[in-house]
Amino acid sequence: MEDELFPRARARIAPGAVHVPDWLHADRQRALLTACRDWARPPAGLRTVRTPQGGTMTARQVCLGWHWYPYSYARTAVDGDGSPVKPFPAWLDELGRRAAADALGPEAVGGLSYDIALINFYGADARMGMHRDADERSDAPVVSLSLGDTCVFRFGNTESRGKPYTDVELRSGDLFVFGGESRLAYHGVPRVYPGTAPPELGLTGRLNVTLRVSGF
Repeated sequence: MEDELFPRARARIAPGAVHVPDWLHADRQRALLTACRDWARPPAGLRTVRTPQGGTMTARQVCLGWHWYPYSYARTAVDGDGSPVKPFPAWLDELGRRAAADALGPEAVGGLSYDIALINFYGADARMGMHRDADERSDAPVVSLSLGDTCVFRFGNTESRGKPYTDVELRSGDLFVFGGESRLAYHGVPRVYPGTAPPELGLTGRLNVTLRVSGF
């Protein structure tokens, strides 16, 4: 925030897991938000995700490249309108590789090519339970970008959904990358702080853009 005395510093949360505050400048945030709004439109647009047990996720989602549904991937929105999934743009791959390199070093990127985006929209009451990103065949680092309202991001361990875990405050423009030993760590969003988005962004709620390498 502008009234803070000292800028927030990047932090190593766990081996292979790094939080980089304010990674996206305001103009890049606005450009990414504009793209997200376009991707959210039908066909294969923003949807409510239903679990096999009959529940629903409170965060709504749209996918690029590959369509994720619990707990697999498809080329069509099989649990939505059935339309082909929207393509994953080359510029988003470039952004993902640059983010991973900035957080973990160039050696973490190598010949990676990001080809999946899961974009989650959180309203004021939305949450995300502790889970692992384990449906890909690649162990490439996961890149997470935040837009809009601030949230509590809970980053845990690879063995269970319980403690030990670390709560990290993610604000608009923040980057979080996890790979290596932490690639399959449990993580979730227990709380969103409504009304904390930068006013100039023009977003009510929170968007999380998660980039992954499928390995398919």
